Amino acid sequence: MGFLQGLAGNLSELSKEDISKNYGRFLLDNEKIESGYKLIRDAIVITDHRIIIFDKQGATGKKMRVESIHLNTIIEVSCETAGAGIDDSELNLSYIKSPNHKANSLVISERKFEFPKKFDLVPLYIYFETKAQENLKRING
Repeated sequence: MGFLQGLAGNLSELSKEDISKNYGRFLLDNEKIESGYKLIRDAIVITDHRIIIFDKQGATGKKMRVESIHLNTIIEVSCETAGAGIDDSELNLSYIKSPNHKANSLVISERKFEFPKKFDLVPLYIYFETKAQENLKRING
């Protein structure tokens, strides 16, 4: 079922042991793993500082792009839970891409993550929404 979910564009949860084994070398000193999810070859790892996105490329998957979304840049979160049909659950994050978070012209990026229908998205939504509220208070304070 995991492979079929992957083909449908859905992330499935990874254990912290699997995350450490496969992606631990990308962690910064004192960075702690919160959770992680896999999509066939790609993965995302959520730490106490950032979301790390691993995008494996090419036929062999040896080439890999690694991108980070720092938790202190997230400013807006939305989610869509699955409906009665074949819908997936979605989590959407908007985050500041500009180095200066108080610049006159901010660069905002968005990222969508899809999860299987049965995945309980609410805890992740609350986690990221809490971060977004903290960031907005800090930036606007």
